[in-house]
Amino acid sequence: MRDLREKAILSLRKVAVQTGIDASVLGKIERNERPPTKEQLKKFASFFKIDEKVLIRELLSDQFAYRILEEEADIDILKAAEEKVEYLKRQI
Repeated sequence: MRDLREKAILSLRKVAVQTGIDASVLGKIERNERPPTKEQLKKFASFFKIDEKVLIRELLSDQFAYRILEEEADIDILKAAEEKVEYLKRQI
């Protein structure tokens, strides 16, 4: 989200005002200190005129990548997660 804002040469405050997302909350989201709500994602995607699914994919992949680095894990964790997702999809 920060990349989009910075590429558009917009201040955090301006984006906050335009999207209706509190500036301090937006800052925490950009620093990966807080996950965005679905409503915040929709507002952000709408403001930057990007597909919401693309934004969700980017945010989730960032979260996964940082978490794997923090845990000093390897790619096997992603493979295990993929298997669990497939299993859970079959349960629905």
